[in-house]
Amino acid sequence: MKVLVTGGLGFIGSAVIRHLINETDHTVVNIDKVGYASSFGAVAAVADDPRYEFVRADITDTDTVEEMVAAASPDAILHLAAESHVDRSIDGPRLFVDTNVIGTLNLLQAARSQASRVGDRGPRFIHVSTDEVFGSLQPDDGPFTAATPYSPRSPYSASKAASDHLVRAWGETYGLHTVVCNCSNNYGWFQFPEKLIPLMVVRGVEGKSLPVYGDGANVRDWLFVDDHARGLVAAMERGHNGGTYLFGGGSERSNMQVVEKICDALDATVSRPPAGGHRTLIEFVTDRPGHDFRYAVDYSWAAQELQWEPSYTFDEGIERTVDWYLANESWWRPILDGTYDTARLGQGVG
Repeated sequence: MKVLVTGGLGFIGSAVIRHLINETDHTVVNIDKVGYASSFGAVAAVADDPRYEFVRADITDTDTVEEMVAAASPDAILHLAAESHVDRSIDGPRLFVDTNVIGTLNLLQAARSQASRVGDRGPRFIHVSTDEVFGSLQPDDGPFTAATPYSPRSPYSASKAASDHLVRAWGETYGLHTVVCNCSNNYGWFQFPEKLIPLMVVRGVEGKSLPVYGDGANVRDWLFVDDHARGLVAAMERGHNGGTYLFGGGSERSNMQVVEKICDALDATVSRPPAGGHRTLIEFVTDRPGHDFRYAVDYSWAAQELQWEPSYTFDEGIERTVDWYLANESWWRPILDGTYDTARLGQGVG
């Protein structure tokens, strides 16, 4: 199968590409605009494989997307290209609408054109979304399921909700083979250090304060990125047309629990931890506007339909993640020196 992956230099996209090249016989065309969070290093281990090809392109460019999909003639499109940081969406929502909504529309239209050329449903269209489209759970609520009503509460989640609806509508109206996947919070190697876990690690290594929003009680379900990559490929290979699959780690933790776990891991591995340990660096800061309280995902349908389950516990995954960042400062140090200085984002002042 020939797979076109959008956003393949991103955190999750690169994990999908590594899985496709290392664990399957599929060929891959990686489409990425090379934005601020893109990383060639994340695919360096497979970049020389004859089954891998990279094309620099922006999915908001309608003509380019049409030409790109026509030239690639893929059997499947794994659509991961997106602006994905809630804080950045608060400061600059238009970019999120342009990329996540208009970019998805362009890809769907290009898939329609491909279907017309080959005379069938065209490429399978696997749309990668987020559990944030469902809104916020309270402590006693059950987890999100595919039947949970949409209730996005940030510019980011609203843009992803819109793109989910577009994908389903194009499947119903134009007969495309579509699958929507909604995931919980991902973590692991090659994640840009604006996100909670790598941000805490790199700031902790530098002995800087560890900012925690509000009182740290907000809860997320954490999914190791390699497990998510397996799930997405399974949805591409075995997911039924029109299906929705939720991927979660079964690992609900409060933000405070996550930060404390990272602090303890750093204390055990850093040669010179701060006096009193890294927990002394924790600093509570003004909460994010509209901060959802809790996310949790019921992935039982993916387990039943796709024979998929997460393989990493949170404790295993976070230890691997912290160790990776400590061993790969050469990857994240240039980011801190030139792209992102770990300053606070998402205060609604942009």
